[in-house]
Amino acid sequence: MPRPRPHRSARPPTTLRPLRFSLPSALPTALLTALSAVLLALSAPPGTAGAAENGEWSVHPVSTALGGRPYFPLAAGPGTTLTDRVTVTNKTAAALSFRLYAADAYNTERDGGFAVRTLGERQRGIGAWARPGRERITVPARGSVTVPFTLTVPEDAEPGDHAGALVALDERITPAGGSVAVGVRQAVGARVHLRVSGPAVSALSVEDVAVRRDRPLLPGTGESRALISYTLHNRGNTTLAPKVVLTARGLFGRTLLTRDATGVPAELLPRQKVRLTERWRGAPQAEWGEIRLTATAPDVRESAGARYVAVPWLPAAVLALLAAGGGLAIGFRRRTRRTRTA
Repeated sequence: MPRPRPHRSARPPTTLRPLRFSLPSALPTALLTALSAVLLALSAPPGTAGAAENGEWSVHPVSTALGGRPYFPLAAGPGTTLTDRVTVTNKTAAALSFRLYAADAYNTERDGGFAVRTLGERQRGIGAWARPGRERITVPARGSVTVPFTLTVPEDAEPGDHAGALVALDERITPAGGSVAVGVRQAVGARVHLRVSGPAVSALSVEDVAVRRDRPLLPGTGESRALISYTLHNRGNTTLAPKVVLTARGLFGRTLLTRDATGVPAELLPRQKVRLTERWRGAPQAEWGEIRLTATAPDVRESAGARYVAVPWLPAAVLALLAAGGGLAIGFRRRTRRTRTA
């Protein structure tokens, strides 16, 4: 097992993009409230500036004497209580009502994107530690409402990075259209990145590498492809911005492929793991070698691989049948000769 090493945490993204939620509009209101935020995706490229918004409203930290903050960069020790303020700005011509809540962040299994827990899910980190001063607010047209919140770090909190968001969930359920009765709710959240004092440790691993070939029936009749899947696991307590390099080597160490893997999450949160896939177009149809994935982040480098065996099964089966047929024919001739001699 790779040894954990000290690590400098990656710079977090600074803006959020909301995702709409589709729900049957006939559900009871209480159930809609519990199920509305099935998945709140909050993704943005690292270093992007600006508040989290969706065109109708925005959520952002209150500016300080040093200027605006696109997210909440917080640091505290166990047992500490922090206070801050969040602003919700209505950009429409009508008043809007919101449910405010704090939520834990995680990486989605599908693509490793940054997302937060829903209102009805159990919160264990930021979502359990942070409390807005008001749970429901109404923001006037073209106006803003600022709400204080407290964040109390438990005495037994793990050191390292903890990510979450302060979320403003629209109280409206609007029709989505179509033949099925579906309602849509939207939410926007301002990210919270908290560093709890203590040892900062990085540990990254590549696990469960698998290769599945998608080849044409006959060599030369189409593009040969392979699907490579693997798990990227952040086993440390700091947020990482990993890079993954894919290499493939054939017989006698020949290099078949070397390139950066695509779809790697820009930030992998502590203790999170994601299952990723990589397509290899033009993979050899007759080869024996190894696929290797090498993941790196500051002060971290780990790799894992899997065997790559490519044998065109139809030609091989034809040859095997021909060989078997030839063997049977030779055996038949030998038996015929023995019978005639006898």
